Amino acid sequence: MTDSWKKKDREQRKQKAKDDKADKMQQRKEKAKKNFNDMIAYMDENGNLSATPPDPARRKEIKLEDIQIGVPEYVPPTEEELTRSGKVTFFNTAKGFGFIKDLGSQQSVFVHANDLESPIKENDKVSFQIEMGQRGPAAVKVKLIR
Repeated sequence: MTDSWKKKDREQRKQKAKDDKADKMQQRKEKAKKNFNDMIAYMDENGNLSATPPDPARRKEIKLEDIQIGVPEYVPPTEEELTRSGKVTFFNTAKGFGFIKDLGSQQSVFVHANDLESPIKENDKVSFQIEMGQRGPAAVKVKLIR
């Protein structure tokens, strides 16, 4: 008895699927045969990964004592670090408040007459410190700069 054409067709498809599977497996094996040196990654002095080894001339020696693990110890800022300078953009002596423009950050800061150490007027250069008030940052310890 001879095989029907459907049976032959089915067997051909099965054989083709087996051949495709074998080809794919062979390709995967060839891709996996990479050189070990191609897989190595190096880290440069900035912590970035690269394919080239780092330059030994740029190597820095780090002492074990200099490595700090964890949160660094809190060092409170000094009076000089907290003090800022600015220019009085508006001050109403009758109402007792105004605004100072910080020369460093260009931020406008509220100032109240109770926080003045010397009398000020508009366009005066002043030194001050910033503290958080009820409605945001406010200038305190305001002194006139001569």
